[in-house]
Amino acid sequence: MTDAPLQIVILAAGQGKRMRSARPKVLQPLGGRALIDHVLATAEALLQETGSTASPVLVYGHGGDELKAHLEGVAACRWAHQAAQRGTGDAVAAALPLLEPRGRVLVLCGDVPLLRGSTLRALLATPHEALAILTASVDDPTGYGRILRAADGAVRGIVEQRDAGPDQLAVREINTGTLLIPAARLAGWLGRLGDDNAQGERYLTDIVAMAVADGVPVVGVPAADETEILGVNDRAQLARCERELQRRLAERLLDEGVTLRDPARLDVRGDVSVGRDVEIDVGVIFEGRVVLGDGVRIGAHCILRDAIIGPGARIEPFSLVEGARVGPNSVVGPYARLRPGTELAQDVHIGNFVEVKNSRLGTGAKANHLSYLGDAAIGARVNIGAGTITCNYDGAAKHRTVIGDDAFIGSNSSLVAPVTIGEDATIGAGSVISREAPPGGLTLTRAAQKTIPGWQRPRKKPAS
Repeated sequence: MTDAPLQIVILAAGQGKRMRSARPKVLQPLGGRALIDHVLATAEALLQETGSTASPVLVYGHGGDELKAHLEGVAACRWAHQAAQRGTGDAVAAALPLLEPRGRVLVLCGDVPLLRGSTLRALLATPHEALAILTASVDDPTGYGRILRAADGAVRGIVEQRDAGPDQLAVREINTGTLLIPAARLAGWLGRLGDDNAQGERYLTDIVAMAVADGVPVVGVPAADETEILGVNDRAQLARCERELQRRLAERLLDEGVTLRDPARLDVRGDVSVGRDVEIDVGVIFEGRVVLGDGVRIGAHCILRDAIIGPGARIEPFSLVEGARVGPNSVVGPYARLRPGTELAQDVHIGNFVEVKNSRLGTGAKANHLSYLGDAAIGARVNIGAGTITCNYDGAAKHRTVIGDDAFIGSNSSLVAPVTIGEDATIGAGSVISREAPPGGLTLTRAAQKTIPGWQRPRKKPAS
């Protein structure tokens, strides 16, 4: 095997019964990604920093097929199967055949997604021969193993909640589940683990007492922030992690110079890149990969998903932009929808209750209200009147509409694709255009208007 100064084992075998979900716990969503995605990203970054070539070992159990399918082609990891969930020691033992007996092994929990790289680097700064434990002092330690220290402050062991006595339960310093173990010692310690405890499990934390007995230094490294060691076992904990993650992401945007009208009312469920002087109003949701150019303004309660917004563009309130490119100084909304494949050039206006799908609009084009534009190539400076639709679907296939530069489409027109409207053509309001409209002329399809004098519409009889 290749040299591995650092090896990482991620425990992800738990079913997560308290989630009350058919989905494996580590696949529950957090900030638009699965819990395990966050942990793997942190692990991979740490391995790269340390120069390790060993891919993480992921210990799986419940929902293994689904977990493998989720990570296929996304993350390089090795797999270790824990057939029965008999404790954290048993989980790491399942990974043992994939580990080298040299260097150090970092054990991470797949349901603790908010650990910072800086905290793990502090753990790595401990002596190589030591067993290092990430600890935290919390106001409510319920459910966590307690760190046991001697009178001189040295770590002597860890006792789990169910096995702790009254004095031990009063301890507020907890084990976070993250340990850094000398690889040469790991197999021997795991082989000595028993299951004589309240849960009948093999606790990995029992190796702390073994290390003390073997004269191996044990170092407790406190986490800088209690929130980063939060684990996820139920929906309430998942929601708390979500809020913490969103707080961090909002702070990052503020540090990058973004104006957030209310940092607490923003959700980032993917990756956002921003230019200078970007302004974001309340209730905005970003999903997938979003790029915001210099001077972009996003109005309240917009959703942007896999979108690129050019410099100076405005997305007005209550608009949905998905899989679209918005050109410089363009205006979208309010209440507009841009669907995948939409490309707006510079200075395009898309107004209220306008939907655009798989279409390109040229510079200065505008559709200010109540229109549907699908599968269309629309030229520069085209005016689309209210109520205009491109009839792009015949029930079996999609067809394309082409509108030349400077054309004017009158209100309430239907353009039946495939159809071409020539440059500088005018379509009279209320027309149904199913054949080519030549450049420069007026094309309309209207029945002659007539009036029937004295005609009476039906009226209800008065109530008796």
